[in-house]
Amino acid sequence: MSSGHSHEHGSAEGLRAAFFLNLAFTFIEIAGGFWTNSVAILTDALHDGGDCASLGLAWYLQKLSRKQPDAGFTYGYGRFSTLGAVITSVVLIAGLSVMLWHALERLMHPQEVYAPGMIVLALLGLLANGAAVWKTRHGTSLNERMVSWHLLEDVLGWGAVLLGSIAMSLWHLPALDPLLSILIALFVLWNVGRNLRKVGAVFLQRAPASFDVAEFQRRLTTLPKVVSSHHAHTWTIDGEHHVLSLHVVVQNDATRDQIVEVKRQIKSECGEEFEHVTIDVELAGESCLDCHQ
Repeated sequence: MSSGHSHEHGSAEGLRAAFFLNLAFTFIEIAGGFWTNSVAILTDALHDGGDCASLGLAWYLQKLSRKQPDAGFTYGYGRFSTLGAVITSVVLIAGLSVMLWHALERLMHPQEVYAPGMIVLALLGLLANGAAVWKTRHGTSLNERMVSWHLLEDVLGWGAVLLGSIAMSLWHLPALDPLLSILIALFVLWNVGRNLRKVGAVFLQRAPASFDVAEFQRRLTTLPKVVSSHHAHTWTIDGEHHVLSLHVVVQNDATRDQIVEVKRQIKSECGEEFEHVTIDVELAGESCLDCHQ
């Protein structure tokens, strides 16, 4: 239990560090954009300002998700972390769409920029955003994964700026920078889409991908005194912590101790990912109160 609490605390601290790193670098970008006369860098500064807002919200929601269950949220606040992933995804998709639009415009109408200044800013950007990625590298929640992709997009973007500015300082290739930006934006959008599908599955209460309900029910029939099972329902709170409820039919001669052992074995079969397991035990031939047929 303590190791889980330590991990959750470290997750929130990683998001906190990423937020302040991004905030500090946003101000550097604004000054650097005017210094280099680069609209691309000023646009990215605006994008990073949006990043700060989503990172701050993700940090807050990650901390909120650690609250214990109460009368209002009986399963706890874990899904607030997943809500953070949704908000971060929307901000990221919107920011990438704007960047794609500007990159396409710049591709059709290339502009001259101050390449040496862009090299300096790109190195600073790689350092700041690389440190933020490092701080959040151990995140396992959907919220943290989405934030990691958000930060990685910034790292890749500054990598493209660095390569493009070096090339533009050596050769006359003004179209190189927007071309690299387009490729990176498409790559990040594809991965954000993959993670957004997982987030959608959580909110739609789809069964965890790693859990085969039919195979689980088949294994239950091999347990002593178990006849069958039905009404098996499973979903995930936040992509990491799962819930299961089911009805188990046992033989009529099953003793109290045997029924207790059956429930213990079922919970053991579920694994540590299942924090809430509810088992309704029925005797063979007993009418299920939840059956509608």
